[in-house]
Amino acid sequence: MRKLLFLISFLYSLAIVSQELNCEIVVNAQLTGNQNVQVFRTLETQLKEFVNNTKWTNRNFAPNERINCSMVITINSYNNDVFQGSIQIRSSRPIYNSSYSTPIYNFNDRDFSFRYQEFQNIIYNPTQFQSNLVSVLAYHIYIVLGMDADSFALNGGTSHFQQARTILNYSQQGNFKGWKPEDGLQTRFTLIDNILSPTYKEYRSTMYNYHIGGLDEMHINAKNAKQKLAKTIQDLEIINNRRPSSFILRVFFDAKADEIEDIFTDGPSVSITDLVASLTKMAPNFSTKWSNINY
Repeated sequence: MRKLLFLISFLYSLAIVSQELNCEIVVNAQLTGNQNVQVFRTLETQLKEFVNNTKWTNRNFAPNERINCSMVITINSYNNDVFQGSIQIRSSRPIYNSSYSTPIYNFNDRDFSFRYQEFQNIIYNPTQFQSNLVSVLAYHIYIVLGMDADSFALNGGTSHFQQARTILNYSQQGNFKGWKPEDGLQTRFTLIDNILSPTYKEYRSTMYNYHIGGLDEMHINAKNAKQKLAKTIQDLEIINNRRPSSFILRVFFDAKADEIEDIFTDGPSVSITDLVASLTKMAPNFSTKWSNINY
């Protein structure tokens, strides 16, 4: 009996360290006027279990290696089992030898509709469409995994991004918005297309250099790290010259604008003239933040 209990405990401990995500999930139904309906609380609980307990990769993650992220699902309306709304996804990763966590992904997916019946099974199949609810969550999870991996190794997230594209391809059969080229310029389709396209290859190298060569070296020499960060950010101008107003640049600055402003308005002084010019050109919608960079 004691051996059996030990085996169960051991297997349970393996399951705990194997999971990849530490994800907070909130289902906000205030806009429906019926936010206290039990189905919303059940949905939130089921999604937390689904996202945090599903094995998404072949790697084993220790508890301190799990990726911190959040998903806020805003329900605008619902009718029986049909829900309409949006989902905001954010993720971060720790900076070496620091208590600071840097934002990696910040995406507001406005085309989020799905069918859900209370207590229905929520199961992910990597090769087959199950439901739009599962597909949207799984797609963004693989984007989170891919961006996190890219920040630690050059093009390290390729396999995760390829799985996101696989999900996109088989989810087009469901006739839900966000999966097809004709659905708009700021969609799931556009995002994974940009990430994997050679046209925007500098985005992925920037994600690596920004974190490994910049932020992770702040504890060694802050001024040198800031100079590397400035150069790395300016490398994105290659994309802007090639494809002005690219969606992938917006994705980058949606995650990083606050951080860039903070970094270059504090700490050791570095030359910022060329950096501010590049930022203003690439992300004019954040011009107020860039004007604060005068340190």
